[in-house]
Amino acid sequence: MTANLSEPANHSGPASRSGGKSAAAFRTISEVAQELDVPQHVLRFWESKFSPVRPLKRGGGRRYYRPEDVDLLRRIRALLYTEGYTIKGVQRLLREGQGKIDAAVAGPPISMDRKALRAVVEELSELRDTLRKAAG
Repeated sequence: MTANLSEPANHSGPASRSGGKSAAAFRTISEVAQELDVPQHVLRFWESKFSPVRPLKRGGGRRYYRPEDVDLLRRIRALLYTEGYTIKGVQRLLREGQGKIDAAVAGPPISMDRKALRAVVEELSELRDTLRKAAG
């Protein structure tokens, strides 16, 4: 029996968040970066800009993120990338919320399957081509 590695498995339950770990398990920077789809250097940058993000640091400076850190980073990512907030805007929200961001502000995580994403990309490509033809 061979596993299909091109499509992510659809798991349910507490161990589905990252690599079979429980929801309460600590995450490495690489696991968090993969889960949030951001490079590791962005997470390190966000640590310098958003003081409530404080992963545990162990030997050799390795970072371990608590589940609440990952949730906060997910909200920060949504505000910056989806809602259009600036870093200063997110910092203000954190200050006003005493280090927390209301989940309603960031909204639920957005998820689309590959088929839906391909359809969106195809439509955008068609629009781009139409605009190029109209421009000259």
